[in-house]
Amino acid sequence: MSFVKTKGFKYFKNLMIGVGAAFVLAGALFKLESWEGASEMLILGMGIEIFIFLMLGVLGPDPDYYWDKLYPGLADYGSRIQPLTAGPTNQPDVAPLHGDVIERQLGGMLTELQSVSKSMGALKALQEVDFSGTQDQIKSMSNFYTKMNEAMADMAKSAEDVKAYKDQMGALNKNLGSLNTVYGNMLAAMSNIGRQ
Repeated sequence: MSFVKTKGFKYFKNLMIGVGAAFVLAGALFKLESWEGASEMLILGMGIEIFIFLMLGVLGPDPDYYWDKLYPGLADYGSRIQPLTAGPTNQPDVAPLHGDVIERQLGGMLTELQSVSKSMGALKALQEVDFSGTQDQIKSMSNFYTKMNEAMADMAKSAEDVKAYKDQMGALNKNLGSLNTVYGNMLAAMSNIGRQ
């Protein structure tokens, strides 16, 4: 196990960074205020910072992973953690991950991502729809329905007029029938007068 990966070294590194920065700031404050010991504090603080920057340059950064949220204890360098597929066991050895399990899990994730992609495409298509002429179309439809209602009212009035005309024609036919009967009777009576 490497010394630089231990919790103690990480704590020491952070402590040195904090102390060095504090000495540099204190030295700058002493220098601005012209207090005694300003030069010594600045030299000490800058020396610590030089050492820290050299150490950080040589060691390189540690990767920042947040795996311990899924695997509690993963931040401990020497811990033995069971993989997802191993299940609850008391064995100290770590079982290897099976490829078919990983493939199945990744396939499920891929399906979900494709579904999300389709949904996003549908939302984008809805966003690109032009609704600018919708209000004018609604006004046009409203005018059309108003005119259609007026035409239907006029047709209802026309139907009433047609019925009244039909009733008048029926009465006229009756009157003509009666008149024809009277005329026929008159003709018959005149022909009887002519024979006598």
